[in-house]
Amino acid sequence: MKITTTLAVAVGLAALAGCNQAPKEQVADNIEANADMAADNMVENADAMADNMQANAENAADATKAAGDNAADAVRNGAATTNAQ
Repeated sequence: MKITTTLAVAVGLAALAGCNQAPKEQVADNIEANADMAADNMVENADAMADNMQANAENAADATKAAGDNAADAVRNGAATTNAQ
C-alpha cells in the first residue's frame, strides 16, 4: 500500500511540475504557438488562392474556346463576321 501511495504522490508531483511553468516559458510557448498558427494560415491561404487562380484560368480558357467555336460555326453557317476578309 505504501508503494502505491508513493507512486501516486510521485505522479501527482510530476504532473504539477509540468503544469507549473515559469511565466516566461508560458509566454514563449504562446509566441511559438501563434507563429505556427500564422504560418499554417499562410499556407492554407496560398493554397486557396492557387486553387482559385487555376479555376479562373480554366474558366477563361473555356470561354475563349467557346467564343472561337461559336465564331467558326458562324463562318461555316454563312453568317457575316466583322473579321472576315
